[in-house]
Amino acid sequence: MAHSLEFKNIGKLYPGVKALDDISFRTEGGKVLALMGENGAGKSTLLKILAGDIKQSEGIYLLDGKEQDFKNPHEAILAGVSVIYQERQMIPALSVAENIYAGFLPKKGGGIDRKTLYANAQKIIDKFGLHMDAHTKVARLSVAYQQMVEIMKAYSRNPTVICFDEPTASLSDAEISALFRIISELKEEGKIILYVSHRMAEIFQVADSIVVLKDGKYVTSMDVADASEEKLIRAMVGRDIGDTYANLKRNDKYGDVVLEVKNLNNAKVHDVSLTIRRGEVVGLAGLVGAGRTELVRAIFAADKVTSGEIILDGQPVHFKSPHDAIKAGIALCPEDRKEQGLVLFRSIRENTTMPVLSELKKGAFLDKKKEKEIAQEAIEKYDIRTDTMEKLTTQLSGGNQQKVILGRWTNSLMKTKLLILDEPTKGIDVGTKAEIYQMVCDIASQGIGVIFISSETPEVIGVADTIYVMHNGRITGQLKREEATEEKILALAMD
Repeated sequence: MAHSLEFKNIGKLYPGVKALDDISFRTEGGKVLALMGENGAGKSTLLKILAGDIKQSEGIYLLDGKEQDFKNPHEAILAGVSVIYQERQMIPALSVAENIYAGFLPKKGGGIDRKTLYANAQKIIDKFGLHMDAHTKVARLSVAYQQMVEIMKAYSRNPTVICFDEPTASLSDAEISALFRIISELKEEGKIILYVSHRMAEIFQVADSIVVLKDGKYVTSMDVADASEEKLIRAMVGRDIGDTYANLKRNDKYGDVVLEVKNLNNAKVHDVSLTIRRGEVVGLAGLVGAGRTELVRAIFAADKVTSGEIILDGQPVHFKSPHDAIKAGIALCPEDRKEQGLVLFRSIRENTTMPVLSELKKGAFLDKKKEKEIAQEAIEKYDIRTDTMEKLTTQLSGGNQQKVILGRWTNSLMKTKLLILDEPTKGIDVGTKAEIYQMVCDIASQGIGVIFISSETPEVIGVADTIYVMHNGRITGQLKREEATEEKILALAMD
């Protein structure tokens, strides 16, 4: 008999907010069910209820026909439920093996059986086809490999139900292929698989059926064979967003050169030269590991430059730290917004005004009125969905967190000349992506130069005016949007 998972009338109420309202659906083992919806639709909340992280306010869920009520994640894991969240949950100072088997370390003679631990972990690593040593400290791994450790941790528990929440956001094509191969094996073993992703192509590749949620409510179910991208978007956002890129109101008035990079070198970047004008959106394309993030970190002085020139407004600059770069008018929205871009347990107000606190001084104190004005400006300008500026940023959806970062760097007290956006739409739904694309164009219209990095090639082509392609830390080509195609970019990215 096939395994089954059923949600009946699930509701979750927070003070003033109904996160889930009467959610009911059923799925079976041997199938992949995709959960789709905009940020804030309730997908992650539902997974947290299933994993025992939070308690539903209403309704029940049943595993193999038996009602469950997990009081904590450990109970859920013992019952055969594993969830891989967007936010990595690991201990960086411990090894890959220790993280994979965290909470379930093999024992021998009252201690840890390290020989078995590392041997078993290496078997899983090899099964995934990864070039990774089980003894390596997780802190030394790339973000992509850390995500793979999370996936292997869930896999090691041999669960009946395995849930993936945006698992590929940080992965390369090779790692995604390895993950999909494992998912295929899990299907054959009769596992129940829930899969959350905003990447349409993935859904059509990996899923058998789809459940769409919107504003915490069930909208519809469909088989992938009967679905289309247009049909899904309409169900998710409640409207037809049309051709997102064709509808953008772009800036076509460029000013003087704001940034020129000449023959820049460091450990990861080799002889890179590029030019950005005021009001221009410059895209950086390439495969994972191409050196795009390393290049912008060097420009921002987060990483050391060994040789070459950075020229801002016609003047050579030698930044000693990101603080110097910010003072000069360069801002960076990093790839990992949760760990590097935001102070999650601080409010929207505090996060948006962080770089301009010195400007808000009123004697020995802060000008609280002006601080609130700056925060309110960001909320209104970027349509940040919140009932108060005092809400913690950790409570916001990914799209709204990204908007907080944009609000920080473009407020009226900032004098931003160059805005660097590293994977600004990662883990964000299609509706909010369209909003952010227009926000990028609007920022460029203010005369700000923009560097736009994305692993999604159509996104780079659709948003950028000029595209530089990178491979192994070098620029291998330059294209205008009108001449760029996915094939041309891929050819340069593999040069």
